[in-house]
Amino acid sequence: MKYAGMPAGMWMLFRRSFQKQLVEKLGLQEQKAKDITQQAKVKYKQIIEYLPTFEKEDRFLMNIVSCAMFSAFCLQIDPGTSVETMTTYYRKAMMTKPMMAFCRMSGKNKFTENDIKNLKETAALEAAERNPYSWNMEFYPYKDHSGYEARFTKCGICTLMKELGIEQWIPAMCRLDYTMSEAGGTSDFVRKYTLASGGPYCDCGYKKKIKV
Repeated sequence: MKYAGMPAGMWMLFRRSFQKQLVEKLGLQEQKAKDITQQAKVKYKQIIEYLPTFEKEDRFLMNIVSCAMFSAFCLQIDPGTSVETMTTYYRKAMMTKPMMAFCRMSGKNKFTENDIKNLKETAALEAAERNPYSWNMEFYPYKDHSGYEARFTKCGICTLMKELGIEQWIPAMCRLDYTMSEAGGTSDFVRKYTLASGGPYCDCGYKKKIKV
């Protein structure tokens, strides 16, 4: 995968927030945080260049790029840092004002005909059969029309972070699904299993918020 394009844009958008949270959440000194960020950028580029090019129809490019960025910082951080701490670190680093606006925009489109169409196309693509850093997904609309479940049987985040030796922090990325759904404002996120915790799949359930 080439660094130019989305990967470069993601670094520009989130670099400062990832660095800021090294100080605010992990308690590092400003200079140490700057040094880690410089080291992380080098590693981030290496990870991006290692990853294969995603198919044009694959909707999960942003997911793996986000994983590459988080992983690049994780590799510079004390491996004994708790998953709870890293979960908060990642959430605060990712949920910037532009990200909140993106979530609200996505929330407005959730449950629309186009949203359902895209999910069905993604399920049919089975991109992880050709790219181990992508995802395989099954789509299950709820029978009561209250929403749907996207069920993932293969996960690019799990593949990449296990290869990098930082699988203990995969749940930190998984937890952001709840945060993004809440920020979207139109769905409640529900989950029973994750592949990272040894489950048979990752279930991402989106239930329509009840208007009062």
